[in-house]
Amino acid sequence: MFLSVLRNETAASPERMTRALAGLRAYQSAPREERPVSRPAIHRVGRVALRDYGGEGRPVVFVPSLINPPDILDHSLESSLVQWIAKEGFHVWLVDWGSPGNADRDLDLAAHVERLLVPLLQALPAPPVLVGYCLGGTLALGAAAITPTAGVATIAAPWHFAGYGEGRPTLAATWAAVQPAAAMLGLLPMEVLQAGFWQLDPARTIAKYEAFADLPPTATRPAHSSDSRTGQTPARPPPMPPPHHCSRTASPTTSPAKAAGTSPAPRSIRSH
Repeated sequence: MFLSVLRNETAASPERMTRALAGLRAYQSAPREERPVSRPAIHRVGRVALRDYGGEGRPVVFVPSLINPPDILDHSLESSLVQWIAKEGFHVWLVDWGSPGNADRDLDLAAHVERLLVPLLQALPAPPVLVGYCLGGTLALGAAAITPTAGVATIAAPWHFAGYGEGRPTLAATWAAVQPAAAMLGLLPMEVLQAGFWQLDPARTIAKYEAFADLPPTATRPAHSSDSRTGQTPARPPPMPPPHHCSRTASPTTSPAKAAGTSPAPRSIRSH
């Protein structure tokens, strides 16, 4: 799939193809950081845990996407959003979605909110501020609609599902092609979801790898970013493709349309 996107985007420029391939090699060979040690799981519902990152003050719960490991928000001491917020006068918690099994096959988005996320939030001593990343923002909004919260902030969260534009038929065709095999296997390989992301904006995908060609090795390391999905547990496909899902448990039919926004300042969270 990547090579097909590359050929289409660089057909008129062999130089661009060469640069993009050089950037891809740089990305693949860049040094990988060790994953941070997981914080204690204070509350747990099934496979899902709420990990305590400490701090004093109002509880703030970070909700990552289902497809990413929780340390997408805790890269390292130098680049950890959750550790920084904990030092700004908040008690920080991080949702760890765990690894789904066969029992989770039919869990849709509503079930993730109602059966897994909301019970964890209700275990806290006070209603928290929810901060959701990517699909985690969409799930956080759903949780806030049915349980008390002190506020909600979203980061790159999909919300306008009509915004796929011309890419929607291509994504739907991808799902139609892989759904029978996924149903037989009982899982959905991460590579399929990655292909869905590439199809959303192929020009930007290739431009990113072109830019990597000129960066030093430390600048191209994945750092547990969204492009590190292939290290994750394969997804468990549902019987029918749901609306948007960038998760381990659903299809790429509507891979994330990102809503532009700005990062909330800690003090603005406090004011809710």
